Amino acid sequence: MNTESLSRRTFCHSLAAIAAGVALVEAAANEWLLYVGTYTNAETKSEGVYVYRFNAATGELKPSSLAKSPSPAFLAIDAKRRFLYAANEVGEFNGQKNGGVTAFSISQQTGELTQLNQQPAPGVPAHITVHPSGRFVLIADYGGGNAAIYPVKLDGSLGAMSDVAQHTGKGATQRQTEPHAHCVIVDAAGKHAFVPDLGLDKVMIYKIDTQLGKLVAHGFGAVKPGAGPRHFVFHPNNEFAYVINELNSTVTMFEYIAARGTLSEVQSISTLPVDFKGTSYCADIHIHPTGKFVYGSNRGHNSIVIYAIDAKTKKLTLVGHEPVRGDWPRNFGIDPTGQVLLVANQRSNNIVVFRIDVKTGLLKATEHTVALGAPVCLKFIPAFS
Repeated sequence: MNTESLSRRTFCHSLAAIAAGVALVEAAANEWLLYVGTYTNAETKSEGVYVYRFNAATGELKPSSLAKSPSPAFLAIDAKRRFLYAANEVGEFNGQKNGGVTAFSISQQTGELTQLNQQPAPGVPAHITVHPSGRFVLIADYGGGNAAIYPVKLDGSLGAMSDVAQHTGKGATQRQTEPHAHCVIVDAAGKHAFVPDLGLDKVMIYKIDTQLGKLVAHGFGAVKPGAGPRHFVFHPNNEFAYVINELNSTVTMFEYIAARGTLSEVQSISTLPVDFKGTSYCADIHIHPTGKFVYGSNRGHNSIVIYAIDAKTKKLTLVGHEPVRGDWPRNFGIDPTGQVLLVANQRSNNIVVFRIDVKTGLLKATEHTVALGAPVCLKFIPAFS
């Protein structure tokens, strides 16, 4: 065998090894774990948090495991993907009035959940988030109208609640006779918490005292009377934010001044077609990872509304609406690669996978769907293996 022949063979083997390596990297980048929160009762037949393996390239979902828990209606995962926290949206928890919060560890091999501990909530929680530092968990209580904060111990379990911020007042409609905190989001710097209150038509703002684990009132951002703010999301540039309003089916855009921790309304835009005459209530809102599109869910119209974000002003322009192939899209999620959007249809008991056109933002339904009783929250993390 001559030297030229050997060199050619070595070169070909190297190319094959590189190609195989690239294929493995691409496969790993497309493999995710999907955690699904559900409402648990005799009617839905769901039992807690369901874990699926999800391939973003193919859109295929495969069931992996289940962690039993009473109505874990909203989920949050720490940045290091070690722990998952669930807001248990129930009227009675461990024999006491109101709901609770459950902490789980995440298996670093399989993604399976193991319960660590539970803490009572001061109301009935509808939303939960983890502080960027991983040192605190915050909840928003729809029933009770407050926000609360819990310290996280080194093992990921929750300490006793360190503070609760009670909202007061009412709004303009029959649904707004008292406060209804519906979401809690912390800014990227971990300095402020933002709590849309459906009952007050305000996004309440709190400074977070990370030394004492306290929520310090810091004003609010207002929406139109009767709007009913529900979920809130920051633009990736951290200079603008968007809140979806349940009662009047709109999205409000705010300018966010991080140094001051303030919100100022810039735009309000409908989530519904102009010719729609039925009843509909907004639910969830997300921004595409590229920062180019905003998506929101309409329950009743049963659609995902799609907006383009102006590159300079960050204002929204309607792109279109996509039917959800189900009923009552309470929650949805975009995979971190931005390839697909999954919709959790609460009343039709299914999760539907849509492909995202990254140039236009438009959605196209795939053949992939999963039957599951009352799915109401979707969270992704990269798969471990």
